[in-house]
Amino acid sequence: MEPLFSIITVTWNAAEVIAPTLSSVAEQSFIDYEYLVIDGASTDDTLELVRQANILNTRIFSEPDRGLYDAMNKAIDRAMGRYLIFLNAGDSFASASTLAQIAPFASDSPGVIYGQTQLVDATRRVVGARHLTAPRVLTADSFKQGMLVCHQAFIARRDLVPKYDMAYRYSADYDWCIKVLMKSEHNAYVGKEPIISFLTDGLTDRHHHDSLKERFAIMCKYYGTLPTVWRHVSFIPRYVANKLRRRIKKY
Repeated sequence: MEPLFSIITVTWNAAEVIAPTLSSVAEQSFIDYEYLVIDGASTDDTLELVRQANILNTRIFSEPDRGLYDAMNKAIDRAMGRYLIFLNAGDSFASASTLAQIAPFASDSPGVIYGQTQLVDATRRVVGARHLTAPRVLTADSFKQGMLVCHQAFIARRDLVPKYDMAYRYSADYDWCIKVLMKSEHNAYVGKEPIISFLTDGLTDRHHHDSLKERFAIMCKYYGTLPTVWRHVSFIPRYVANKLRRRIKKY
């Protein structure tokens, strides 16, 4: 019998950050899930920490891969749940009742169940909300404004998901979300309370400009070049505000 959720954590030498992720899965009050750890042949204590966590229905796969999105594609091939949740090492569910909060929304089989995201630092201190807010109504056109829903808070029905496009190094998740939304007939908004705690300074944070370039190219592909250029003019105040916010946090 398929579980409702496949929770997927991609790892590579993640021993320093994975403990909060494992704890947040282990403490969930709703247990109709499988937990997949897709590891890129770690040489540190990552896999030992996963085993010690003793999480229900855990399956571990460890082998070399070609990076984050290759590992996520392997997860798609192996997942058995109706819905996929990609919970990166260092990220976590916002509370022990998050899955219980999400589960009822699956009753009428929306293509995507989604919610808000809060940012946390390495000490798990909440440092604020994500600079983009998930809307109450979500369609493929919503992503003209950028990635309004954090990938970890974007819970997709497995029968709708494509593979991640390996042509993108940093923003294949943005492209993937748009493709899912283009197939989805309706989506379910969980509410204003965060469902995911996102650890700042992840892969995309470290390659912010490269990620933005890829997202611009993806926007042009789906929404047209000229409309995307004009739309980016309206993004300038948002970009400046976000840059100032990042600078302030350094001090």
